[in-house]
Amino acid sequence: MRLLVWGTAVLAYVCSVTGRSALAATGPVAAARFDVSAGVLSLLAVLSLAVYAVLQIPAGMLVDRFGPRRLIAGGAVLVAVGQVLLAVAPSFPVAVVGRVLAGAGDAVMFVSVLRLVPTWFAPRRVPVVNQLSGILGQFGQAVSAIPLAGLVVSSGWTAAYLVAAGATGLVAVAAALVVRPGPLGVVAATEHGRMREVVASPGARLGFWCHFASPFSANVFGLLWGFPFLTAGEGVPVGPARLLTSGVVLVTILFGPLFGLLSGRFPHRRVTLITASVLGQAVAWCVVLAWPGTVPLWLLVVLVVIVASGGSASLVAFDVARSAVPPGSIGRASGMTNVGGFVSSLLVVALVGVLLDLQGAGSPDAWDADVFRVAMAVHVPVLLIGLAGMWFSRRALTVPDDGSRLPVAASR
Repeated sequence: MRLLVWGTAVLAYVCSVTGRSALAATGPVAAARFDVSAGVLSLLAVLSLAVYAVLQIPAGMLVDRFGPRRLIAGGAVLVAVGQVLLAVAPSFPVAVVGRVLAGAGDAVMFVSVLRLVPTWFAPRRVPVVNQLSGILGQFGQAVSAIPLAGLVVSSGWTAAYLVAAGATGLVAVAAALVVRPGPLGVVAATEHGRMREVVASPGARLGFWCHFASPFSANVFGLLWGFPFLTAGEGVPVGPARLLTSGVVLVTILFGPLFGLLSGRFPHRRVTLITASVLGQAVAWCVVLAWPGTVPLWLLVVLVVIVASGGSASLVAFDVARSAVPPGSIGRASGMTNVGGFVSSLLVVALVGVLLDLQGAGSPDAWDADVFRVAMAVHVPVLLIGLAGMWFSRRALTVPDDGSRLPVAASR
């Protein structure tokens, strides 16, 4: 039964990721359909992510109050309605409303899955299942890139998005019928913590800073600046550069089960695991950016592998936060944690662009190794800020032997 419940919840998460990444796969068609520039279209994508980030803490509060079944089913309905609006939108403003609704539905999905998992799986298995949930959810990007994009080409924009909306709607019904809390985590209404108590918890703040520090390099590299850094900055040919950029996702998937197993087996060392990844990223960036002349390909491969470890380490941050609060506040703590990585990712994406502009390299024609090395150097201070936040937050923490509740100072 637990695999059916978990599988249905993850399927809903896949649908939400499909909706989130759909514009990336169908961007040129969207620009032509709504008669907007690439810059305006990119704002539409950023808007969806901004809605996602802003709603993380409210989503956590809602899932603690109403439970994962209602939030997963309701979130899938919002994603489906957003896709319907995108399918039939006669103008760009209507499409914006559709993206906002889809972003709102997407915002509740992952924190709801994280809230559901501990009620069905033993504490030592939760980290592995959380890693698998994150990995499987990312297959939504493949759904948008292959079948959805193919349907747009073969059957047209409206038909493709209506099919996606219909599939998401069916998953919403399935979630409403199948998803329910398991026997390991039924929480009475009086046990729900207040948000201010979660924010005051050093362990929840530690989860935030762990998530702030660990995934942003992978996000920045994989989503926007990695490819131009490799090609324009380091002279890597287009083919290998694409392999390296996509390799961030692949290596993250490969690291996931390992990080989950280590997190479950050694709960006292979760923060150490994340710290090792963050320090490794800082060192790797320093070596690459300070390398005299052209950086050899093997070193860029090492950079990609180390940066990708941050994606898996970021999911361990949810284990840190979950262990810091009572069961009734897991959703709030997860939402607070999830905000960290989005804040750092958006910050560094913006700072890289600003630093390029300040060097007079606002257009691709002006990009070269010198300007990119200065711009990408912003990773290092942000990584160090994250490490400082982790250090200050962990000083008074403890973690029990099973890693299931309330952290302790031995969390090293």
